[in-house]
Amino acid sequence: MQAEMQQIQPDMTMEQILNLYPSARRALFQKYHIGGCSSCGYSMSDTLEQVLIKHNRAQHVEQAVEDIYESARVDEAMQIEPQALKQALDAGETWRIIDVRDPFETEIATIPGSELLSRELAMDMLQKWPKDTKIVFFCHAGIRSLEATSYFKGHGLVNAKNLKGGIDRWSEEIDPSIPRY
Repeated sequence: MQAEMQQIQPDMTMEQILNLYPSARRALFQKYHIGGCSSCGYSMSDTLEQVLIKHNRAQHVEQAVEDIYESARVDEAMQIEPQALKQALDAGETWRIIDVRDPFETEIATIPGSELLSRELAMDMLQKWPKDTKIVFFCHAGIRSLEATSYFKGHGLVNAKNLKGGIDRWSEEIDPSIPRY
């Protein structure tokens, strides 16, 4: 992953940075409390440097860039490629496949055997499931499910993974009978 990382410059807009590194939103909030609410928010046209200056963190520009890179490395480690999941399932491994999309999306397309995440299921996962349960989360493109993966992994479900590219990539690479939308 290190060789693939694209350089972040302080004069890049937040939109440019978030397109390259979606995890930057979480990294900036966790480390600097930037971007989580209206009082600590920013505009997508603001540069990283402007955002840090606005939040009295001008001296942290270089560290913020490193924090974004580290967050991207952590996110990458939480991903599973569609082909790797398929191979694991074909080899007989047991994975709980959790769909974090909205119910209307499941009416369009779903991965067979998946479970729609609900409040009740989330509570069961956190309170009753063994912490080493193999879980893969998915959504349409893998962004929302990455947030869910991070949340549940952070709450002790150590084998939580995100399906890279979501159901869209699964349909494209593994099961073309699943409609793409």
